[in-house]
Amino acid sequence: MKTELTAAEIERYREDGFLVIEGFLDVDELENWRRATEEAIPLRLGAGVHLHNQNDPDSFYAQVFTQAIKLLEVHEGMREIMLDPRLGKLAADLAGVEGIRIWHDQALIKPPFGNATGWHLDNPYWSFSSRDAISVWVALDDATRDNGCLYYLPGTHKTARFENAEIGSNQGGLFKIYPEWRSIESVACPCSAGSAVFHNGLVAHGAGANMTNRPRRAMTCAYMPDGSTFNGRRNVLSQGYHDSLKIGDVIDDDREVPLVYRR
Repeated sequence: MKTELTAAEIERYREDGFLVIEGFLDVDELENWRRATEEAIPLRLGAGVHLHNQNDPDSFYAQVFTQAIKLLEVHEGMREIMLDPRLGKLAADLAGVEGIRIWHDQALIKPPFGNATGWHLDNPYWSFSSRDAISVWVALDDATRDNGCLYYLPGTHKTARFENAEIGSNQGGLFKIYPEWRSIESVACPCSAGSAVFHNGLVAHGAGANMTNRPRRAMTCAYMPDGSTFNGRRNVLSQGYHDSLKIGDVIDDDREVPLVYRR
């Protein structure tokens, strides 16, 4: 795993809101991530609907991708991958924070001939609001313009207002909320299998449709800066923990949001 960042890479991430790292995983690491993801997804699909999106596999959203969340809870190999402090340090270094907790890991498998992923922001879905939230997206297959690579609107994390659009059939719904972003040139991020893309939780991003007859697999993890506070949304929190929190409380239960790195 590439674990060192240059000052130029950190500056580029903070300016654009995203950073592509080619060759992030070596051959053996990539195979391990692929194996853990393939084994963990079926285990998660048998669990609560709020942790995956396949309740109605024929819906538009289910055909955007198979989304399976918190795989580390059901697969020991995925747990070892996600709790690697090197990942936490990279996220903390890019975000410029002292500590990083896992908000949730998730597999995002765009099926053959799958729908496009509409423009959206990540952090407004979550139970905390932070301009320093960050995710890593690891390509398990080559991500191309043909099969649905990521696209970004650089710099939008600086002016986002924690308002969002759902990932639905309207690809450009986000621009009804942020019409000023229509003039920003989108940037495609095709990358080879084993590469990673880190992005800010408030940067606008989406993905094209998968026009091929093969899946485009990715494994991701969303990170919460340590010390973040509850904003009232449940999202992936357990019902019991959600009910124990008041708005403004620090979210710090290690069973729900494991601490993976602190300086």
